[in-house]
Amino acid sequence: MWKPDRESAVPLYRQIADRLQEMIVHGEYPPGSPLPSERKLAEQFGVNRSTVVLAYAELRSLGLVESRPGSKTQVSSNCNHAASRTPEWHRYAENGGFLPNVPFLRRIRDALAQDTAIIDFASGKLSTDLSPIREINEIMHSCTYHPDNGSDVSQGFPLLREALASFLERNRGIRTSPSSILITSGSQQSLYLISQCLLSPGDAIAVETPSFTRSLSMFQSAGLRIYPLPLDEHGVRPESIRELYSRHRIKMLFVNPNFQNPTGTLLQADRKKLLLDTASELGLPIVEDDPISLTAYNMDYPLPIKAEDASSNTLYIGSFSKIAAAGLRIGWIVAPKSVISRLADARKQMDIGFSVIPQQIAAAFIESPLFMPHLDRLRLQLQLKLNATVAALHEHLNGLVQFSVPQGGLHLWCKIVPTVQDGKFLDEALRRGVAFVPGSVYGAEPGYMRLTYARPQVEEIEEGIKRLAAALLAASE
Repeated sequence: MWKPDRESAVPLYRQIADRLQEMIVHGEYPPGSPLPSERKLAEQFGVNRSTVVLAYAELRSLGLVESRPGSKTQVSSNCNHAASRTPEWHRYAENGGFLPNVPFLRRIRDALAQDTAIIDFASGKLSTDLSPIREINEIMHSCTYHPDNGSDVSQGFPLLREALASFLERNRGIRTSPSSILITSGSQQSLYLISQCLLSPGDAIAVETPSFTRSLSMFQSAGLRIYPLPLDEHGVRPESIRELYSRHRIKMLFVNPNFQNPTGTLLQADRKKLLLDTASELGLPIVEDDPISLTAYNMDYPLPIKAEDASSNTLYIGSFSKIAAAGLRIGWIVAPKSVISRLADARKQMDIGFSVIPQQIAAAFIESPLFMPHLDRLRLQLQLKLNATVAALHEHLNGLVQFSVPQGGLHLWCKIVPTVQDGKFLDEALRRGVAFVPGSVYGAEPGYMRLTYARPQVEEIEEGIKRLAAALLAASE
């Protein structure tokens, strides 16, 4: 009997929808005939009922099935395949130059969308209790809107760029000017603009491995050749850069030195200097992603590479999504003016102009007396959640996972001791109502996972780890 392939890149609901469409087209389910109930089909295929619900929704969108309140789902009575055919839209959706998200991330996203009760160690964002909701609402009441208030400035709202220039010098040791800053809608758009505008298909780049950027399809979509820049417990190993440059003529380095995502490592000062010196000697641009260094626990904020870059080798990417209000979607790039001009032109072609309202709110928040106290509370609460996660891991997964406790950030990187398949472990976890991200998503070998402790509530953490322990034991049998 046919079963969906859990190792396939095609989501389970799509496999089921394709199978049913094939049966309808070949007359196994003629027009007007009833289809099996969602529960029965879920049992037959060994999937969650919500997966079958999505499959039937896909068939309804194609006009192949219909459902009426109080009755079974049935093949559409006017479904005449000999006379006409609906375009196979999902086939079109599989084409195009921009690749879809990786299968594990789609599976996690679909599960979280279907079941809001899942304890979420997967989403890389703050929980609502860590977000400055009161502060942002207070600022919003004082902001006024005018349709010509900076909306036509392709680099971003001038007052925000001025506020960012002061903020970066004060808190990150970066001296720059508003004209060298481009406002984006987050780090991912910054990376997308760089990959599309500053590199060409066939170019080689070096990316930390594992790394959050390895989970993004944008580099493959741009036709770039990706080579791993190895990491250890002290961060990226810069001595490997020369060999990569010699063998593959890499044209750009992508690094996340401070509380790296997903490993949480902090790049040591001597390695930071060696990386910068090597890149400067080879004329290699460094793209530095620095979204969470302001979450440092019990230590001074670690400086970015950009703060020590006297030769302007570094393109610096920042964001408020991981430390403040993710809903504002405020990110930025600090770069030479010629680069900013090129990226700003491309950005304007993409979306005409970024909404001035969230930029205005962000500018006011950065310069308000509310911002630094928010960061202080954020660090304390994140450390509380980290401590709760570490305690729960020692209690319920002792001997089953290995990890180092990070000095900041949002993520805990765990090596799984028992041999287990990533897909099976994830399925068992989602079935028990807890989500995590397999390490292979970030380019690691199988047997690792990333836990984002910033997302669950404190009172959910121990229960979530208990569920993970049960899932791991079931998956490793």
